[in-house]
Amino acid sequence: MPKATHRRFTAEYKERILAEADACTKPGQIGALLRREGLYRSHLGKWREQRKQFGLAGLAPQRRGPKPDPQAAEIARLQRENERLLARLRRAENIIDVQKKLLSYLGRLWTRATSSHDAKR
Repeated sequence: MPKATHRRFTAEYKERILAEADACTKPGQIGALLRREGLYRSHLGKWREQRKQFGLAGLAPQRRGPKPDPQAAEIARLQRENERLLARLRRAENIIDVQKKLLSYLGRLWTRATSSHDAKR
């Protein structure tokens, strides 16, 4: 059994078919056009929408890009979370450093105060 292929239509072909379809005025003419060309009504609808949004350039075949990596979104989310947690860790380390310095300073003040208090006695 031959492998099915994806048909590709040029912008000029799509424009010609749309012009013929737009010229159809009697019942059944569009159906005959679609049968003759081996197309579906959905082709016409999609092509009309593309033409309406983007003009003739919208009818040009679009090149397919690589399929998105299903893990890429999860990796990006984890990287953002990692950056957020690292920033939070840096803030916590800064707070701890300030607390250590304050405790050291207060300890020295306490030592001076108690030693001067003991010296006065």
